[in-house]
Amino acid sequence: MNTTKIVQKAKTSSFYLWLLNFGLTRMIPFNKPHGFKVVEISDTKIRTKLPYKYLNFNHIKGLHACALATLSEFSTGFLMISRLDPKKYRIILKTLEMEYHYQGKMDGIGTFEINDAWLETKVYKPLESADSTVVVCEIKIHDTDGNHLTTGKVHWQVKSWDKVKTKVN
Repeated sequence: MNTTKIVQKAKTSSFYLWLLNFGLTRMIPFNKPHGFKVVEISDTKIRTKLPYKYLNFNHIKGLHACALATLSEFSTGFLMISRLDPKKYRIILKTLEMEYHYQGKMDGIGTFEINDAWLETKVYKPLESADSTVVVCEIKIHDTDGNHLTTGKVHWQVKSWDKVKTKVN
């Protein structure tokens, strides 16, 4: 079963959500030590968890700034890829801005939402007249008590694969 089918089924089944998380730890090994989990996914929304555990701690036993930033990148990129045809569009991280509001001393939950109108105005329309576009995805991470930990602005460059030029040395 391919990843697209698993994502579609994960929107309605806890087993497929588990399977999706299992697969993601193998497809993106860099993120495995963090223990990220997709806790909810739909066509318009993703909620992801950064567990409060030793490997995600900073020097004062709070959630590490880089783990929070990585959760922001992962969450926004995953929802974008699940909505944009990966055979048609390439997305690549351009800029990552983080604002830290509150020290994380429990699990962090990131929430990111997009819809068809957002995709139309931010991705599809701009690509009609340009080779690429940069979309800013704002994600907020709260702890399990509702404290606002971070606001991330993840800038993704979106480009049609037929416009991608790679140079081979």
